[in-house]
Amino acid sequence: MQTFLEFEKPIAELEGRIRDLKSLDGTSAHDVSVSDEVRALEDKVHKLLRQTYAKLTPWQKVMVARHPSRPHCLDYIDQLIDDFVLLAGDRLYGEDEAVIGGLGRLNGRSVMVIGLEKGNDTASRVKHNFGMAKPEGYRKAQRLMRMADQFGLPIITLVDTAGAYPGIASEERGQAEAIAASIQTCLRVGVPIVSVILGEGGSGGAIAIATADQIIMLEHSVYSVISPEGCASILWRAGDKAQEAAQAMRLTAQDLKEMGVIDTIIDEPVGGAHRDVKSAIAAVGASISAAIDSLSGKDADKLKKQRRDKYLAMGRPAP
Repeated sequence: MQTFLEFEKPIAELEGRIRDLKSLDGTSAHDVSVSDEVRALEDKVHKLLRQTYAKLTPWQKVMVARHPSRPHCLDYIDQLIDDFVLLAGDRLYGEDEAVIGGLGRLNGRSVMVIGLEKGNDTASRVKHNFGMAKPEGYRKAQRLMRMADQFGLPIITLVDTAGAYPGIASEERGQAEAIAASIQTCLRVGVPIVSVILGEGGSGGAIAIATADQIIMLEHSVYSVISPEGCASILWRAGDKAQEAAQAMRLTAQDLKEMGVIDTIIDEPVGGAHRDVKSAIAAVGASISAAIDSLSGKDADKLKKQRRDKYLAMGRPAP
């Protein structure tokens, strides 16, 4: 059953009528007229989806980015990465299943893949801690980035997280240091890094593995220093100001591209990636391949310098 967001109520009503009509199809002498009405309603739904998704507000984009049926890290790995070998543990404390990492092949090219996995049902969300990584997760990411650097493998990072896990135990084990060290490792490796924001790119929990040569965002994903709810609670002391916060934060792919924070926006299927998962994932795969091709063959020192300069230039006025 399709899950509809709050702003999709008119679409939900039309699709409900389509389901009702389809249940009648074949049960009466008016099959032809029923089929015609179904086709007319389906055309109307497609048009309404296109119109609605062409003018989403920042808050509505946040809702789409969080859609429970949106494809997650493991969905992309399953469809895009051949011969994937999962690598676990940080060799310091333990395993963190919020961070998925391993070796595989993208279109025949050996790559290292590191991603944040939210899960797609209650059991898997608990298992993966809703995509909120702990210090051992970021230290695992560092280990895998260094391994990729040692063997000359491009690094692909898949980001989808509300942020790093804020629990007391994580702080006791050095969450801030782990995130900072992960960013530092991103800047130090001499192989191409391509990062894709799949849904939510939340705070340091995202940038820890997204300090990349090329940052790609899906059309309806978001990337910000804090969640709109967190921002609203700080600025207005009121969670119901989240919509205003989302508007002010400029967290959409379109805003971030304009500001030079990201490099590429991938168009999503009409109605969002969750409505046509296969084609959304295929588009991401094509964009990652193109980005790696553009970075391949570059000298390691030059690559590191360009990456460092890219981030130092952010927020500075143009000369």
